[in-house]
Amino acid sequence: MKQPMIERLGLEKVPPELKSTTWIEYFIIQLAFSVNAGNFLIPALAVLEGGLSFQAAFIATVLGASVAFLFVSFLSLPGSRYGLPAQYVLRSIIGTRLSMLIASPIRSLTSLYWFSVQTIGGTFVVISMVEKVTPYTIPFIPVAIGLAIIMTLLALIGFEAVKKATKLFIPILVIGQGIILYLFLTKGADSLATLTHGQEPFSIGTFLFYSSLVFVQYISGVSASSDITRYSKSDRHGFWGLYGGNVVGFMMTALLGGLSASLFKDLNPFVAAGQLTDSSLLLLVITACAMVSMISINLSNAYTGGYSLLNALPTLSRIQSALLFSVAGIILSSFPQLVYNAQEYISYLGILIIPISAIVVADYLVIRRGRISESALVRLASGESNFNREALYVLGIGMVVYLGIPDGWSPGFSCFFVTSIIYVFSKM
Repeated sequence: MKQPMIERLGLEKVPPELKSTTWIEYFIIQLAFSVNAGNFLIPALAVLEGGLSFQAAFIATVLGASVAFLFVSFLSLPGSRYGLPAQYVLRSIIGTRLSMLIASPIRSLTSLYWFSVQTIGGTFVVISMVEKVTPYTIPFIPVAIGLAIIMTLLALIGFEAVKKATKLFIPILVIGQGIILYLFLTKGADSLATLTHGQEPFSIGTFLFYSSLVFVQYISGVSASSDITRYSKSDRHGFWGLYGGNVVGFMMTALLGGLSASLFKDLNPFVAAGQLTDSSLLLLVITACAMVSMISINLSNAYTGGYSLLNALPTLSRIQSALLFSVAGIILSSFPQLVYNAQEYISYLGILIIPISAIVVADYLVIRRGRISESALVRLASGESNFNREALYVLGIGMVVYLGIPDGWSPGFSCFFVTSIIYVFSKM
């Protein structure tokens, strides 16, 4: 069965003949998604704002991301097994109302924020490179809006566009990242010895805070990972492809982000690397790498964000929800403050993301033991509505817990753990 040029599948199952994506394809997709301007932020902020050494920032952020990615991969299994998108699966886990009114809007908002951050980061790269090679300075807003429009049009095509684009992009990404790493290690050679020393004395509280912050950034993927793996050849292909690609990709992200901050005091390795060379060829490759990485991750953000919106507003079609998400993304991409105040915004998002993610993980892995019953799937197919009263109550408790935990006590990890336990006991 040949897919149409524009994907029109909404909340229905993906037919078996379209479930052909292998683990290596998922590995490549996630690898391509990982190394981008938005994902550099927390490893770089751990150095510049937290005062951690490069080594401490790298270990802290890789630890937090690896734990989050493990849960994300587990919650990708319903997509692989049943061919259903994540937001539809959430109806059986946390109830129809909670899924539509809370979980889906939270996921749409998260995807929207990161779509905008990525676009803003890419815009800074374009402006920086133009200033490097010409006497001109181009305005921010037209570039940001132009980039956002291009990416939303690509995301509208659907999953096949994501898969084909990342396969095409991966050589550019690998070469570009290799060049950036080479420039950092050669141009910053005199400062390499300082990588073991932070701007502040080592603090376990700061270490755990940034580990927790990156956990907050990625754990929201539990509400979206099935959107991608619903095309998986099997549950193992989806699980290991996602986990391997995410972890390896983030390790490179943390490496470049941490080096950029430690050696050159810059949040964006693409911009930092561009200032280290006068070679037109290298500048071209670095710029291409930055643009490709931005497009890759924003194809995912717009794709999963559109599906979340579709569950929240079921009267829309898949195309209408994607267009609505795109309009909001284009508007928000005009506000660079979303990058300048990223640490604060990510913490705010955690108030909603952590409790709902903890409930979803606890329900699926502990209460349901990693399976959705046939009866639950039949009820979903028939359109039957259900209400998970305990999930609503625990969500409110989790939000209060998150707000009450000091930064030094790792609010992301702590709230996730506490909320999970409370939810499991509430279902006994």
